[in-house]
Amino acid sequence: MYKIILTAAMIIGVGSTSILAQSKSNSKTKNTLKMDNKQKVVDLLKSIETGASEPVAYINPNKYIQHNLGAADGLAGFGALLQSLPANSAKVNTVRVFQDGNFVFAHTDYNFFGPKIGFDIFRFEDGKIVEHWDNLQETAKPNPSGHTMTDGATEVKDLNKTEANKVVVKNFVEDILVNGNMEKLAGYFDGDNYIQHNPNIPDQLSGLGATLGELAKQGIFMKYDKIHRVLGEGNFVLVVSEGHFGKSHNSFYDLFRVENGKIAEHWDVIEPIAPKESWKNNNGKF
Repeated sequence: MYKIILTAAMIIGVGSTSILAQSKSNSKTKNTLKMDNKQKVVDLLKSIETGASEPVAYINPNKYIQHNLGAADGLAGFGALLQSLPANSAKVNTVRVFQDGNFVFAHTDYNFFGPKIGFDIFRFEDGKIVEHWDNLQETAKPNPSGHTMTDGATEVKDLNKTEANKVVVKNFVEDILVNGNMEKLAGYFDGDNYIQHNPNIPDQLSGLGATLGELAKQGIFMKYDKIHRVLGEGNFVLVVSEGHFGKSHNSFYDLFRVENGKIAEHWDVIEPIAPKESWKNNNGKF
């Protein structure tokens, strides 16, 4: 972990380097720019566990906008967050990673300060990471159908259908979760065929309807207020939204797998939005 902090300090200009060291650094930068952006994200996230120093170089030291409200802005904030972790305590397993233009988004099984499932979004400029968003939730037990928050399909297919699939999923979230037009629900699914990874909801469309109905009887409602971002690659689409679950103000990250134009599988991470007085940066959650 010390290596990461030291490297971060070197990148932001703390201390001095020789001409030879600078030359080596420039060479590494050129190699870094040639790397696949997906791999950069996987390596950077894994470095939280391993303490590897090289992946820090994937971040632009002069421009790193942080939307994790518990971390200060810039590269120094990233370093401070890592430094706060107890030594050798972190575990990181990225299960899925996707790319949509300059954005890479990952679905990861974490263990730091306890087991968590997270979605991370990174924005790239000229091969360097310049912005980061995330959503984290404590890892739950398997749902009533036996699915965990991360198992299921991982293969990216139908790259030529990316934009069409993004439209399907965005329309679903707008129609059902934002506007509550439940009469349109069945049209987004292939009959009752639907695999669910939310910890509290079983498989099948009927399982989703039954759970929402039971929550409503208890006076608990889930209402999405606004879609902030829709990203996709092939048959996978991630929607970032803001809304309420009961009385809690939340950030919703929903990952959908689309098959033949219908929603076939769903994963999500729900995180309460911290009160503004506790934020360590002013960039906002979204």
